[in-house]
Amino acid sequence: MSMTLLYVQTLNGLQLGVLLFLIAAGLTLVFGVMDFINLAHGVQYMIGAYLAAMFTAMTGNFFLGLALALPSALAFGLLLEFLIFRHLYDRDHLDQVLATFGIILFLNQAVKVVWGAAPLSVPIPDALSGSIRLMDGLLYPVYRLAIIGSGLAIAVLLGILVSRTRIGMLVRAGASNAPMVSALGVDIGKLFMVVFGFGAMLAGFAGAMVAPILSVEPGMGDNLLILTFVVIVIGGIGSVRGAFIAAILVGLVDTLGRVFGPMLLRALMDPSAASQAGRALAPMLTYILMAAILFFRPAGLFPAKK
Repeated sequence: MSMTLLYVQTLNGLQLGVLLFLIAAGLTLVFGVMDFINLAHGVQYMIGAYLAAMFTAMTGNFFLGLALALPSALAFGLLLEFLIFRHLYDRDHLDQVLATFGIILFLNQAVKVVWGAAPLSVPIPDALSGSIRLMDGLLYPVYRLAIIGSGLAIAVLLGILVSRTRIGMLVRAGASNAPMVSALGVDIGKLFMVVFGFGAMLAGFAGAMVAPILSVEPGMGDNLLILTFVVIVIGGIGSVRGAFIAAILVGLVDTLGRVFGPMLLRALMDPSAASQAGRALAPMLTYILMAAILFFRPAGLFPAKK
């Protein structure tokens, strides 16, 4: 097993982890504060990628495109909240699941109508192109390091926002006991709107950041949504700190398991059988991790305090 390969895949896992956190942070607050199951949250990730691709093509500058994509993703999330989601808050979870699944289908087709079915590409900005030498024999793309750095910076800022500000206090209180917060005179509808819009913008930011390294296409957020729910369950519903730690764990386990699982199995069985077993077991590792954690801590690692 090459140490260089281990370091590279660890960085790749960390990159996946911070992207999962950007998506999961908003979703866990929406679920924790509103008790609202939003399967369409992954659509915000896709919309963010499409907006970044559109504005980058219009302006010819990725950073300007990103600056325009973020408020647009926020506005789109608030529009969905105003038109659709706020009418589902008092419905049961089955109605929420069915309605938000319908939104996924509608918006996946809508982006095909607006941008076409063919995948779009976004060029990596010149300032972040190329690779950087981290150690002997290890070159890593600068843009991927920028994704990791920006995700970690947002995690720190979000932690300060949630733990040190008045709006963060209200969000934490809403995650613990939303009816009591409403009874104390807080406009819970406005709080819901702020949480929902902020979560949509974070998911849109994640989509915009991966647009230069992944193809922008319809349905690109559907698979990540499954991992995002795994992150929320492992970290604890309503907990930003839990979402961050769980996202890093899931990102590392998923990435390292897919690469090194077949290698480790070759020590126990013949190469062809090890390759087949590794490909079958690797996608299951995150769910095995979730089951193991929930066996010992059914509420997750860091559930919101009640």
